[in-house]
Amino acid sequence: MDNINGKKETIFYVKGMHCASCELNIERKLLDLPSIKSVEASLNKGEVVIEYENAKPIIEELNNLFKQEGYEISEQPVKINGKFSARDFATILIVFILASLGFISINKLGLSSLINVSAKSSLPAFFFFGVLAGISTCAALVGGIILSMSKQWPVRQPHLLFNFGRILSYGFFGALLGLVGSKLQISLSFSSFLILAISLIMIFLAFDMLGISAFRKFQITMPKFITRHIANEKQFKGKQMPFIVGALTFFLPCGFTLTAQSAALLSANPIQGGLIMFSFALGTAPILLLIGLTSAKFLDNPQWSTRFLKIAGALVLFFALFNINSQLNVFGMSSLSDIKSNNFLNDLPPIINGKQIIKMNASTSGYNPSRLKARAGIPIRWEITDTGTSGCTNAIIAKDLFSDRISLTLGKTSVKEFIIEKPGTYKFTCWMGMVSGTFEAI
Repeated sequence: MDNINGKKETIFYVKGMHCASCELNIERKLLDLPSIKSVEASLNKGEVVIEYENAKPIIEELNNLFKQEGYEISEQPVKINGKFSARDFATILIVFILASLGFISINKLGLSSLINVSAKSSLPAFFFFGVLAGISTCAALVGGIILSMSKQWPVRQPHLLFNFGRILSYGFFGALLGLVGSKLQISLSFSSFLILAISLIMIFLAFDMLGISAFRKFQITMPKFITRHIANEKQFKGKQMPFIVGALTFFLPCGFTLTAQSAALLSANPIQGGLIMFSFALGTAPILLLIGLTSAKFLDNPQWSTRFLKIAGALVLFFALFNINSQLNVFGMSSLSDIKSNNFLNDLPPIINGKQIIKMNASTSGYNPSRLKARAGIPIRWEITDTGTSGCTNAIIAKDLFSDRISLTLGKTSVKEFIIEKPGTYKFTCWMGMVSGTFEAI
């Protein structure tokens, strides 16, 4: 078809696109052709709209252009399956089972409090969380942009500027999030709902990365007019451009980044929020820098890229499910944490001066014993000794037993007195929901 400006437009269909980076790669390569003036690639539609001058691009030439990447160009529509297939269900089931088994194993080993982050986690924890993001979703989402820079500048300086801009931007916007959080009255329930919402977004992102086509329509990406601008090598002329591009990646919808951003918000402190995001971005830098300096060849290979995305998607899904499980604990609901362990108190506690005396130790690995027994209707004196807790296990909440939290101090015993009115099983958990236990009232 002809446009009013004299240029012509045509639609080609592409087989082999699997992520947003594919859109960028295809647009970037087609714009290198002198007759092509604009390109609009769509992963969801499986097509590319080309605006050109003079002769229409030849299919054979386009396929030769993308032969190495594995994309197949045709004039016939590519069928995009938007429904769940048996393979999709099998993929989801297997990943869910593996994620559940992984969580149970981690919980049994007492490592639950060490593999997630919150507003009160240490800065080294956010650094290693960033490393994890760097080898998964950050690499997948930023890969197309890094590829563009690698082709334009096969030298070290632009990639250093890219990561430098990324780190400073994350620190700056993290401080803004902390400032916003300080102006809000953030309750424990609000933070739990926020984490649940982010976890649901992570699940959608994970399913898309796992190649489940039904979720492509829910794909969250940076607006095309921005990605097209920053992925066009012709824009990378000024020395400041890699820095700006790195800064803009703060707004890319990475599940791990969203988790860190929520922690910065919930910190309710601009300094802490800035340090959280700074540490997180610093953790992502080594892998992203390595990808840039090696031209990200594995991302440019469809087979490697597909495998990488599936592994990253499974990792994102695991953490999303882990977060959901934790918040179920916070709300006092059933979760995978309820699987019985050998860490329980068999006998009813002694009654001294009219109070049931229950003693428990708290450490980084969890609570011992974690399964407690008590009598309903009789006051309980709960004595908790901190033998070396983490940023997670140093405070205990029990939504159905009392409204406040029990703060723990290393080497000291904290006391909480309350009454369980009715028989039943009541859950208590660390304030992040990752380590839990129960009271069985009879």
